[in-house]
Amino acid sequence: MAARKRASTDSSAQTKPNETTTRPKPKEPPLTDPPIAPPKSGVILKLTLFFSIPYFYLIFYHCKIEHELRKSILINAALSLAGFFVTVKVIPVASRYVLRRNLFGYDINKKGTPQGTVEVPESLGIVVGIVFLVLGILFQYFNFTADSNWLVEYNAALASICFMVLLGFVDDVLDVPWRVKLLLPSIAALPLLMAYAGHTTIIIPKPLIPYVGLEVLDLGWMYKLYMGLLAVFCTNSINIHAGLNGLEVGQTVVIASAILIHNIMQIGASADSEYKMAHAFSLYLVQPLLATSLALFSYNWYPSSAFVGDTYTYFAGMTMAVAGILGHFSETLLIFFVPQVLNFLLSLPQLAGIVPCPRHRLPRFDPGTGLLTGTNDGTLVNFFLRRFGRMTEKSICICLLVFQAIACCFCFVLRFFLAGWYK
Repeated sequence: MAARKRASTDSSAQTKPNETTTRPKPKEPPLTDPPIAPPKSGVILKLTLFFSIPYFYLIFYHCKIEHELRKSILINAALSLAGFFVTVKVIPVASRYVLRRNLFGYDINKKGTPQGTVEVPESLGIVVGIVFLVLGILFQYFNFTADSNWLVEYNAALASICFMVLLGFVDDVLDVPWRVKLLLPSIAALPLLMAYAGHTTIIIPKPLIPYVGLEVLDLGWMYKLYMGLLAVFCTNSINIHAGLNGLEVGQTVVIASAILIHNIMQIGASADSEYKMAHAFSLYLVQPLLATSLALFSYNWYPSSAFVGDTYTYFAGMTMAVAGILGHFSETLLIFFVPQVLNFLLSLPQLAGIVPCPRHRLPRFDPGTGLLTGTNDGTLVNFFLRRFGRMTEKSICICLLVFQAIACCFCFVLRFFLAGWYK
């Protein structure tokens, strides 16, 4: 996380009530050249090819998908691609405005080097959130009719995500305490919980049926409580598994890619139209999330020229939580989040106040060698550094993202071996 600098007011410069002064109009910074480095297009091109080839192979060849459903998926993909280019263009513009309002940070993991004194624009996740919401609203024109059963839940999902973007930006500006951060996702999830009209049942795993005596259990209001808790976990787990250039956006890109592949595989393997629509609904939300996140990743990857802020981490976590809830694969989603679960368990003593918790639980940076050393703080970043030794910031981030990808692959392998036996 970056330490932000705020503008301060000088009390000696204040005038008396009856005095008038002529203040010079502040000089606007030039709007010609962007204040941040250009996007890292090479990194994004490699990631896009790596994820898109298996994804489109599943859509066009491996999975049997009806023509109309495939058409809707491709329309959503085309809108998402347009959102990628819009986000890439808007981020430099937005960075000028946030810098004017002193919303910037210094990269703590580069303290003591020239890069550590650069003012990096903060809270640029707001751009991704706005572009995502515009894409979500435009997609309704191509896919939903006025009497669609899914339209109410789709709008409720967008309302929850919009609410989370707003509350995340408020957090970036006001620096609310942790006890309040935990409540924000609960408030943002209310539109979805109130509009949710799907089933509230769970399928009992086959090995447990003789002990429970039921194959399907209706949880009622407890299911909605579970949905709210899942939203709280996803948003805050992305937020606390952070502190490195590209880590917040990178983990979102990996998980979102896994969710897309999972949705396509389930659509192709099922004959139930309602089940297919649930996964298509999830896919319609995650495709624009992935595209806009890749655009932000092109600026946030090491060395970062833009900080995402709590706005992005809350937005990304809420979007994936909504996709998992309404796509009815919350168990699979939690396996995708295994690194975040481990990071939360490591962080729990400090978050609960049992162990002293500093403001920034970051590793120590040695400006002489450029290496990071793990501290005793309970984060997955520090655990990896203590376990595998000192690394550069870029190397440790790559290791963590590879671990994220391994966790997602493990989920697919687990589903394959448990299919037909577990459920």
